[in-house]
This record gives sequence, structure tokens and C-alpha cells, in this order.
Amino acid sequence: MLKAGGANVKLIGFRRTAEPVREVEGCLTIDLGATMDGAFIARIVSVASARLRLAGLADAARGSEVVLARNLEMLYLGAAIRRRHAPRAALVFECLDIHRLLLGRGLPSWLLRSLESDLMREVDQVLTSSPRFVSEYFGPRRFERQIRIVENKLLFPDAEVLARPPRQHLAGPPWRVGWFGMLRCRRSFDILAAIAREADGSIEVNIAGRPSPKEFPDFSALIRRSPGVSFSGPYRSHELPKLYGEVHFSWAVDFFEQGLNSSWLLPNRIYESSFFGAVPIALNGVETARWLTRRGIGVILGGDPETELQGFLRQLTPDQYRGLAAAVDLVPSDEIADTRQSCRQLVASLAEVRHLPREGS
Repeated sequence: MLKAGGANVKLIGFRRTAEPVREVEGCLTIDLGATMDGAFIARIVSVASARLRLAGLADAARGSEVVLARNLEMLYLGAAIRRRHAPRAALVFECLDIHRLLLGRGLPSWLLRSLESDLMREVDQVLTSSPRFVSEYFGPRRFERQIRIVENKLLFPDAEVLARPPRQHLAGPPWRVGWFGMLRCRRSFDILAAIAREADGSIEVNIAGRPSPKEFPDFSALIRRSPGVSFSGPYRSHELPKLYGEVHFSWAVDFFEQGLNSSWLLPNRIYESSFFGAVPIALNGVETARWLTRRGIGVILGGDPETELQGFLRQLTPDQYRGLAAAVDLVPSDEIADTRQSCRQLVASLAEVRHLPREGS
């Protein structure tokens, strides 16, 4: 969004790939080294090592108008970079998830929250993707900073006007449920696999994306012993129309951090599925369900989700499904997708942050 909005972007960060990264989407990229998902101690070491090498970032950082940090470890480095190399820049913290360590009661959680509180005193603006992050986390923590909500909508950076593709809704049954994206919720897989196994062909599950090695150490074996479940592997954004065009429903449920982050976030899946015409499925009580309810779309599950979804799909008629799909088609495109104009507005708002009065000034 930043590049499409007219910003000159320089990227500084860690990678999770074996090979060094030199360029991302045509932007100058400074690779701080490899890090691993969930490896907390190793990530602390990586951040500490990068902190000692800040002098080498002077040329990239000098003259910056905004320093945008995408997580807590980058906020730690970003604040140091601004102090040392770009003191006139605004410091913006983009927070799209609240890590479970920040919500715990042990010593590591207390230390992380203390670090976050110290760093937030230097932040000029917070960007977050869900109003529930504000009401459940930033508000109770009393972070008195400007907060802007930028939802995880589909992005069409080259489009000035959105034109949703025509949707030829699938006949059913069999009813097909799609689960696409970062696959990190084992309970979701178990529910979907059980429903497909017991449906005797009347319910099918299509899965695509990247399974978490930590949660699914042998994902291929799970697929092989799950009748009615197919896995097509990782995908690129241009494949989304095909993926969603082959299913009736989109699984937008996440139990990974149930009651906390998973209950507060607004996942990409609700925007993708709504844009491409698949009916989203969510759990009652979470922010995803609230988002769907405000628009009068989707299937909201309460109680035991496996039993409820199984019963719903077994009783669903083609006419009822057409009604659900038609409601999704009526959602305004600007509520589920961003254009070049959205990108310009974001960049303009970031430019204005630089001129906000700072604490102590």
C-alpha cells in the first residue's frame, strides 16, 4: 500500500528464508538476518545483534519522514533508528496481532509489556487492523496515542475503480468449504476433517496455503487419511479467484489463541471470500462474527461448531444457499477491498503524523 500510495519505501527487517533478501517489490531491502517463528530466545539474540549494527543503517534511514515498525521487535529497533538517524521522522507502530506472550501472567510476559510500554512513549501513531484490538488491548493498557484502523482488505494497487468478477455460484450438494491462508489451527483441521469424513461425499473440504510445521509436523499424512479433504499447496494472490470460485463457503474460524488474539482479529479470509463470492463461516462472539453480522452475511456458529456446521450443511437447500450468496454479493466493494486511492489516503495520513505534537515537545 505504501508504494502504491506514492511513498519511497526502504525495507529493513529479518527474514524467515534461507537465502538473503536484496529486494522486495522493487524496494531497497536491508536484510538483518534470519529469524524463526516462535523461537523466542533466538529472536532476542537476533534483535540484540541487529541493535549493535545500527550505525550501518545511517544511509538508509537518514532523511526518512516516517519510521514504520511492523511488530514489537522492529519497534525496538525502529525507535533506536529514529533516535540515532532520523530524529524528525514520525514513529508509527503497526500492530496486526497481539502476541500471546504479551497477554500472559508470567515474568516473560511482564517484561515484554514493560518494554512495550516504554517504547509506546516514543510512538506517534498506532496502526491496527481491528477495533477489538483497541477495546480489548490498547484501551485497557492506556496507550494514549492516536490509533488508526486499517483493515486487512484485499489490495488492488493498480486499480482506481473496483469491478468485482462475475460469480457463477456452484450447484450443491456436495457443499464445499474452503480453508485458505496460513494454516496454524489444528482444531480447525480436525473439525473440517471430521465433517467431511462423516458426510459420505455430501460435504467436501478444500485446503490451500502454508501449514505451520509446529502445529502440523506431518500435514501430508493428515491429508492422506482424511477422506473428502484435498490440499492444493501454497498459492499466489492471482489464484484467489479460482480458489474461492471452487467452494461455497470459507472457513474464517481460528481457535489458535481462542479468547484472545483469535477472538479479536479480522482475518484476510473474510475480505477475500466476500469479494470472490464465497460465504464466510465464523464463530459467535468473536470480532469476525460481529463484522459479518453488521453486513447481514455469513454463517455464524454457536455452541459446538462441528455439530452445528454439520447439521446446517446437511439441511441446506440450493435456494437457501443462493440467498446466502446473494447477500455476500451485495456488500459494497470498498468495504472489502482497497484501491490506489486507499493507498494514497494512507500515505497522506502518515505524512500528517509527522506534524503531530510529541510528548515533551
